[in-house]
Amino acid sequence: MADSAQPPVGRRRRYLPRHPVAHLLLCLGAVVMVGPFLWQLTTSLQTFGESVSVPPTFVPRSLQWSNVTAVFAALPFGQQLLNTTLMTIARTVGQVLFSCLAGFAFARMQFRGSAVLFGIFLSVTMVPYQVFLLPQYQIMQRLGLLNTLVALFLPGMFSAFGTFLMRQFFRQLPMEIEEAARIDGANILQIFWRIMLPMAAPGMIALGVLVIIWSWNDLLWPLVVNSDPRQMPVSAGLASLQGQYTTNFPVLMAGSLLASLPVIVVFIVFQRHLMSGIAFSGVKG
Repeated sequence: MADSAQPPVGRRRRYLPRHPVAHLLLCLGAVVMVGPFLWQLTTSLQTFGESVSVPPTFVPRSLQWSNVTAVFAALPFGQQLLNTTLMTIARTVGQVLFSCLAGFAFARMQFRGSAVLFGIFLSVTMVPYQVFLLPQYQIMQRLGLLNTLVALFLPGMFSAFGTFLMRQFFRQLPMEIEEAARIDGANILQIFWRIMLPMAAPGMIALGVLVIIWSWNDLLWPLVVNSDPRQMPVSAGLASLQGQYTTNFPVLMAGSLLASLPVIVVFIVFQRHLMSGIAFSGVKG
């Protein structure tokens, strides 16, 4: 009886999902998410007439690879891409470093007024980003940093959200390791640099990926602080391709596609670390 209940040898079992409705919704969500990227890709290979035709043209009749070269002719695209890369690296290194220092201090060091000071840090996240534009612009102006690369990344090296994220991560690490290091004679800097910081690598990677995505897509602040096209990041340069009466959509989409590829690659490579770091840091308050 037991042998008869087993499926015949060689017959393949059908894969039936346990939650077909959930799988269907996830597939629909994937189509919605990937759809704009596919539209961007097809538009970048169309002619201008095909991009503005009604009804819209989904598949180009002939691939217009000249749109890619037109981006470099319309903009100093290489210089702007380099500016974006340098700005992103500086912001990422600065935010990860300062957020780790501040997060470790709030999580592990006991000092008077720490709760009040941390509450002030969190209150910054409740203020809209646009409120800080004018005072930050005035600071850059008084420092003589307008139309410079430093003005692009200097205000973005500090983050209240990054401090909160790293504080939550450091609070999850076991206290026994820190106490053992103190017994062995390690001071607070040695504990932070040699013990706690390596253990916080997943949180640092998660914060780094988030900063890379935010910095690469930043548009408003570069438009405010810089007017020289050779000092702009690629996001602001692409915004200048939009005309008042008409826009060459294939060229704009080709430039947007080239600008999106690096950050997409970074997200795909570090996706697992990003999810695990955020999930681990949010276990306890």
